[in-house]
Amino acid sequence: MEKTELRFDDGRTLSIETGRVARQAGGSVMVRLGDTIVLIAVTSAPSAVERDFFPLTVDYREKSYAAGKIPGGFFKREGRPTEKEILSARLTDRPIRPLFPDGYTDEVQIMIQVLSSDQENDGDILGIIGASAALAVSDIPFHNLIGAVRVGRVDGRFIADPLFSELEKSDMNITVVGTRDHIMMVEGGAQEVSEKDMVDALAFGHEQVKNVVATIEELAAKAGKPKKEITPVPLNPEIVQAVNELAAEKVKTANRIREKKARGEAIEAIKTEIKEALAERFPESEKVIARVIDDIERTDLREMILSESIRSDGRGLTDIRDISIEIGILPRTHGSAIFTRGQTQALVVTTLGTKMDEQRIDDLLGESFKSYMLHYNFPSYSVGEVRPIRGPGRREIGHGALAERALDPVIPAEEKFPYTIRIVSDILESNGSSSMATVCGGSLALMDAGVPIKAPVAGIAMGLVMEGNRQAILSDILGVEDHLGDMDFKVTGTADGITAFQLDIKIGGLTIELMSTALEQARQGRLYILDKMNQAISAPKPELSPYAPRIITIKIPIDKIGEVIGPGGKMIRSIIEATGAKIDIEDDGTVTIASVDQLAGEAARDRVLALLKKPRWAEYTRGKSSGLRPLARSLKSCPMSMAWCISRSLIIIVLAAWRMW
Repeated sequence: MEKTELRFDDGRTLSIETGRVARQAGGSVMVRLGDTIVLIAVTSAPSAVERDFFPLTVDYREKSYAAGKIPGGFFKREGRPTEKEILSARLTDRPIRPLFPDGYTDEVQIMIQVLSSDQENDGDILGIIGASAALAVSDIPFHNLIGAVRVGRVDGRFIADPLFSELEKSDMNITVVGTRDHIMMVEGGAQEVSEKDMVDALAFGHEQVKNVVATIEELAAKAGKPKKEITPVPLNPEIVQAVNELAAEKVKTANRIREKKARGEAIEAIKTEIKEALAERFPESEKVIARVIDDIERTDLREMILSESIRSDGRGLTDIRDISIEIGILPRTHGSAIFTRGQTQALVVTTLGTKMDEQRIDDLLGESFKSYMLHYNFPSYSVGEVRPIRGPGRREIGHGALAERALDPVIPAEEKFPYTIRIVSDILESNGSSSMATVCGGSLALMDAGVPIKAPVAGIAMGLVMEGNRQAILSDILGVEDHLGDMDFKVTGTADGITAFQLDIKIGGLTIELMSTALEQARQGRLYILDKMNQAISAPKPELSPYAPRIITIKIPIDKIGEVIGPGGKMIRSIIEATGAKIDIEDDGTVTIASVDQLAGEAARDRVLALLKKPRWAEYTRGKSSGLRPLARSLKSCPMSMAWCISRSLIIIVLAAWRMW
């Protein structure tokens, strides 16, 4: 067994060990921080067939026993991955995938399992570190080791891998992944921080990443296995030459077609034509011919951007596509908007609910409730494809989480706006930046619904083309620029600062200087988009939709909750049946009354308050026919025996109490 350790400034120790468990895997490690322990195992399988892609699978699972819990529900074992587990798996997959060598097509599986959770240190960062370490000690050809760190900031001071309790006070939550020399991936959110503060956070994070990489390298030096040799099979040079002679000029012409569908059809027609032309000379070479044409397309598009500063749709490097916005298009929804940018279009709808509509979450941190959520859907027709309808995939969950994080800082506090908020984005067309269209559409739909958000939020996706010392940063990238480019950098924010961002790259890494330039260019693009949004709607509507529930909140004494509910819930049910309002009572005495009809909600409130009204002694003496005055008169004039008078008095008291009730 071998072990290495890294001590943080606050005294905590990150330890990585190998050789004790899961020894039949290709490589395995256990990573520990505090009492959170994560097991990571990687295994590869030789390819039985020739592939033109790299089959990598990353799974992240949290064991319930890690927090001393038994899974809830009918089935008492872990089931399909939760949203948290899927997002954590993506955090590992995205930075590692581009670092495997070209030509390596063996199937690789990375399994990350949280075995112990102290509920203060998250296992997702340990999973990224462990995946890099497990690959480092395995025989899998993975040479560019990566490290990871979560960066928080409390009272102006940056913190590496903050505890959950520290994150609650932090104005940023950023995951930084990189090699010793460059940043590979960034993911996170912030409370409208400036671009300069973000660059400082990235620089701080990369310094911590370097220490993690050094720790992994130390472990690999002690326990690493010899790496497999990879010999890429070169393409037949005769095929490459023949395809270039026949297709190069045609591909260049097709690349300058500005409309996505027409350009794609032109490229496919060229492939069909060249395959038929070379079928006799190079039989059974269709895949190779298609690959060469793809290489020609990629090289030409990149050169056009670098040499001419012209993109495939005719825009300059910083130009934003045409934007159109429609507000309140669905009459019976609470808030709706269609945001269209070029050939990307999102229909976004906001629905307001009550506290009973909150999402219940049961994870390693315990049970919690979520009153704001955003769901992103990407139907096949949005890109002109046909595929079966399944549940949301990892991409949809990831894009939805990014958009949700982007809008979260402007969502009003529950004390100010006691509604459950659900935003749904259905992508109707897609040609790049659909998640950013979701952010813009979500902000618009919230304002259309009358949600008092702090400020509008917009998002933009930045791209990069880099060849040697030449580079071009692209604003508002197309799908083809994402596919053939080197970077997908999504940035969202208000006019005052950044709220969320996500960086994925396909090259060896980015410098802090380049990221700083990209952030400033993104800020300019974001301000342009915000101006377009403000022309459509610049502030939340003053009134909610007539179909949205009206919520009234009152506070009652805790010792009176039982009286309001009544035996077996009889009293509260009678109020609900009489008024049609929904009523929810919290343990602290907070009563939430919701009804589409404002009068019905007020009637329910009045009935609840009437139950709490205490009778005052003076009320017994008011009125002509009831109370203590008739009682006194009857006693004074009573001619009967004292026993009879007392009995009559008791009857009068009971009748008076019953009438008051």
